[in-house]
Amino acid sequence: MSLDSVLGLVQTALELGLISSLTVLALFLSYSMLGVCDLSTDGCFTLGATVGAAVAIAGHPYLSIPAAMLCGMLSGFVTAVLQTKMGVNSLLSGIIVNTALYSVNIAVMGGSSVLNMNKTQSVFSDMKDLLAGSALSGEYKLVVSAIAVVLVCVFLGFFLKTRLGLAIRATGNNPDMVRSSSINPSFTTIIGLCVANAFTALSGCLLAQSQKSVNIDIGSGMVTIALASLLIGHVFLGRKKLPLRIFGMVLGAFLFRLVYTIALRFDMPAFMLKFVSAVVVIAAISIPYLKDQLPMLRRRAAHNRGRRA
Repeated sequence: MSLDSVLGLVQTALELGLISSLTVLALFLSYSMLGVCDLSTDGCFTLGATVGAAVAIAGHPYLSIPAAMLCGMLSGFVTAVLQTKMGVNSLLSGIIVNTALYSVNIAVMGGSSVLNMNKTQSVFSDMKDLLAGSALSGEYKLVVSAIAVVLVCVFLGFFLKTRLGLAIRATGNNPDMVRSSSINPSFTTIIGLCVANAFTALSGCLLAQSQKSVNIDIGSGMVTIALASLLIGHVFLGRKKLPLRIFGMVLGAFLFRLVYTIALRFDMPAFMLKFVSAVVVIAAISIPYLKDQLPMLRRRAAHNRGRRA
């Protein structure tokens, strides 16, 4: 494999990894910080993509980003209300919202399952025109994705250190203590899921504009991809300070996408990519456990050798 091919693989993995890292950061907030497993991620990702595409096609490429994020917040709000106000289990509420969003997304797309954006102005096409003739003219997708990720990472880092952010983190660690401290855990759960789903919708919106097309299955399996990336990030930087943990989520998304890109480069059938996702998730979960068990296994092996001697 030539150096140009390797650099191309890395660039592709970095572009897709940065976009999907926004969904990973959403799961980091909802799952790691808030302690809620939100299974509406696939539908919310598609919602952000369809709303962003529809608004961009209508001639408002920059309005598409806040519109997609607002719809993502509404999705998170419904999921949170089902959990906190209607007594629905968190897993079940995510499944219910994800199912309902399928119909909503079809409605947003005008009854079609595909939207074509080949002739649509987008933030990526504008960045391409802006960088024309410069050294970064071929990396316009990377520039847009990097700007979005940096802004979200900075926002998340500051947000989680505010009083509200600390309350969200406390809710995930010990809801009973939060109640005794006169903090409403329902309120923190609603805010946390709204912010998290806004990130997910932003990720879908950027992917749609990057690919110049949207289909109803664009978010299929996104929760698995994001969870695998989240776990990879935890393996490398999970026990560090908050800024490094946030960076670890971006790193995990890049590494996961790199595995995907390499698998595609070696002509792995598309239907095997789900299997690759499952293997990566198993490895990410098992490696920390096996590392903790390794000293005990060594002592046991040494003890058995001593007995045989």
